[in-house]
Amino acid sequence: MLLDPGMDLTLRPMRYPVFYEMYRNAIKNTWTVEEVDFSTDLVDLAHRLMPSERHLVSRLVAFFATGDSIVANNLVLNLYKHVNAPEARMYLSRQLYEEALHVQFYLTLLDTYIPDLEERHKAFQAVEQIPSIRRKAEFCFKWIDSINSVDRLETRSDRRRFLLNLICFATCIEGLFFFAAFAYVYFMRSKGLLNGLAAGTNWVFRDESGHMAFALEVVETVRREEPDLFDEELEQDVREMIHEAVACETQFAEDILGEGVPGLSVRDMRQYLEFVADQRLRNLGYAPRYGVKNPFAFMDLQDVQELSNFFERRVSAYQVAVTGDVVFDEAF
Repeated sequence: MLLDPGMDLTLRPMRYPVFYEMYRNAIKNTWTVEEVDFSTDLVDLAHRLMPSERHLVSRLVAFFATGDSIVANNLVLNLYKHVNAPEARMYLSRQLYEEALHVQFYLTLLDTYIPDLEERHKAFQAVEQIPSIRRKAEFCFKWIDSINSVDRLETRSDRRRFLLNLICFATCIEGLFFFAAFAYVYFMRSKGLLNGLAAGTNWVFRDESGHMAFALEVVETVRREEPDLFDEELEQDVREMIHEAVACETQFAEDILGEGVPGLSVRDMRQYLEFVADQRLRNLGYAPRYGVKNPFAFMDLQDVQELSNFFERRVSAYQVAVTGDVVFDEAF
């Protein structure tokens, strides 16, 4: 089974071809930071943004500075060693590359947006210096630490802890924290601002959608193989986890919008977070909690192809050609 202790190295016959196809699709969505043009963003930052919008951007960039590094650390320390399928580890290897690419993108973003070295240093210290970002980081570290001491998933309790870690990072951190950040970016672009940031975010969005799709497929595979793990206690823990994530992100919204950004309120942002949280619960096969609609029309208007049905579609825009056939039942 997928979570059996050990390190299966045999790709033939392939036990989980869906993970291999996810790896191939991720390769097709290859991009580089050098493709992102920030030139118009510099004009916006210098001449077009209101002070409250500058505060929003400053907080957003500060969150980006460490967010993907936390995800990458969990990927290496807690996920790769426990998913016992070589084709799944191929995808995780590709995901680690993408997380590094995102870190490079955000590093470039900071260097471009914040020319002052002292201010830039403060942005990198956001986890320690900014309470709303520190709370989100502490939420992440709680779930990293929950499984750090587990070397092998020998018991039902160990596998349950692994599932909670995976679900947290897929649905709460990548699936809520980062999707909330994307909403701020697309809001700014709906006003004709920071188009370079939005263009780069499109690439990151596609990557993150793939990461969540993979993690959810792992969860569903484990559900088929070990249905006894998915009891009422697990569901209750997941529901509480997602609710806590909404609270963390709401505090960040109160901070990032604290100076008053015209057209974007904390109330609407809270509703959007609840809307996304319900999506995540549905992704896991659970009933929604909040029952609210998406309050942001601009999310439907901005790159509809990228934003719609992102858990079920194959990425088709800007794909690098991949050739060759794969036979899944071939043996060495």
